[in-house]
Formats: sequence, structure tokens, C-alpha cells
Amino acid sequence: MKLDRFATIIMIIAALLVPAVGAQETGSHTYIVTPAGDTMPEDNPLFMPMNIGSIAQGETDWYSTNVAAGKTELIVDLNWGDSSDSLRLTIYAPDSVIGPYYDAYDGVNGRIYVRIRDSNGLYPGTWQFAVYGDDVAGTEDYTITWR
Repeated sequence: MKLDRFATIIMIIAALLVPAVGAQETGSHTYIVTPAGDTMPEDNPLFMPMNIGSIAQGETDWYSTNVAAGKTELIVDLNWGDSSDSLRLTIYAPDSVIGPYYDAYDGVNGRIYVRIRDSNGLYPGTWQFAVYGDDVAGTEDYTITWR
């Protein structure tokens, strides 16, 4: 019994040390999702468009962008800055659902900042982003950008 608890504790610690990387395979596409960190690509450091929103508990706001054929990376930055509230981000590619991602995903409170990659190219077409008020007192202002 004591050994089982020890093994469980070791497994939990090991899981916490593994970087947050997820792979989602959908036919010919394998999306690798990682926290985007603080680095910005040198070829296009600007995120456009910047959308400003406000959300309450239980509400969902929707955004979309067109992903061109041959694009291999999409970075999405949902930032609300107030760690007392929690938002959730779910990404809808034309061929799959990616997420949901919560505040703790990238280790930064008040922000969900993800990089989605596929070396064969992302599925082209309309990608949608659902911002959900997961645990919000009153209303929470936020920005969402993608590149």
C-alpha cells in the first residue's frame, strides 16, 4: 500500500515535469500544440487583427480567420491579464477541434498563448476560435490575436 502511494506521487511529479505538448492527428494532419512562450517569429512580429472583447460567466465569443494552403504555423494569443478570472479557448480547424485550453495551460496566469504547427501544412480554410467565460466574476475584458 505504501509503495503504491509512492509510485503515484512519482508519476504525478514526472507528469508535471513534462513540457505541455499535445499532438492531435486528423487524417493527413498532425497538429503539434505547444505554449508559444515569449518568442516571436522574426519574419512577422505583429499579430493582426487585435480583437477586443468583454465576456461574462458562461458566455462564448466567436472569432475566425482564413488559413491559406501551405501555412505551417498558427499562433493564438488570448490575454485578459486578471488571474482571478478564468477564460477557456477552443480552436475549431476545418478538420478537427483543438483544445479546450485553460488558463494554466501555458503557465502564465491571465493568458492562453498557443502555437499550432504541422510541418505538412495546416488544413486550409476557416479556423474559428471560441472564447468562453469559464470562471468570471462580473465581466472580463480581453484581447485575442492570431498570426
